[in-house]
Amino acid sequence: MYQVDLNCDLGESFGNYKLGMDDQVIPLISSANIACGYHASDPLVMAKTVAMAKEAGIGLGAHPGFPDLMGFGRRNMDVTPGEAKAYTTYQIGALDAFCKSQGTKLQHVKPHGAMYNMAGKDYKLAEAICQAIYDFDKELIVMALAGGELVHAAKDMGLKVANEVFADRAYEEDGSLVNRRKEGAMIVDEGEAIARVVRMVKEGKVTAITGKDIPIQVDSICVHGDGVKALAFVERIREKFALEGIRIAPLSEIVK
Repeated sequence: MYQVDLNCDLGESFGNYKLGMDDQVIPLISSANIACGYHASDPLVMAKTVAMAKEAGIGLGAHPGFPDLMGFGRRNMDVTPGEAKAYTTYQIGALDAFCKSQGTKLQHVKPHGAMYNMAGKDYKLAEAICQAIYDFDKELIVMALAGGELVHAAKDMGLKVANEVFADRAYEEDGSLVNRRKEGAMIVDEGEAIARVVRMVKEGKVTAITGKDIPIQVDSICVHGDGVKALAFVERIREKFALEGIRIAPLSEIVK
């Protein structure tokens, strides 16, 4: 029996602006990455999202990003390792406060957007993020781009790591995600996206945008919770996994 974690980036509404279908997606996943106020979210949204995730019994994760609300954390920023560490610590601490106040705890940390992608290629940045996580709670799982520098930095520091893949994103030959501005970066055909994920889980391979097969390790799959088709997509993935003998399992059971 194959098993994999199914995660989603959540809690990304802000003030009067609603983003995503959190209440409908949460019961269908096993891990939630909750925005911490820098790229999205606010205290009320954080409190509500933690409550929903706790009620559903799924793993809670902090989703720290660059301080860039207008750019949704997707614009690269030139920050020092010290700044990256402080930003990460600040955001984990903020979400942890809501977890503690509601009698639950964090399971993992997954950087968001530009911070995530940059840490996948920049070891120094990855190391700073991991140092913040280690100093805060060395039992937290680091969720990182499969095979990237954040995985290496976490392992070097003795942290537990979950290799993450994406259902709806194309890959370069080096295992990095194709830039969103590039044609073909998003896999828009749901059937193709699901077939790719099944192959990643069962064969440990994915076809890069160049057409070349590359190896990939899968502990967790990210599905995006925004967009009109998000809910149907998650439901279809679950149905296909059941047929393929793939169990959706908590991250804590997969990463030891």
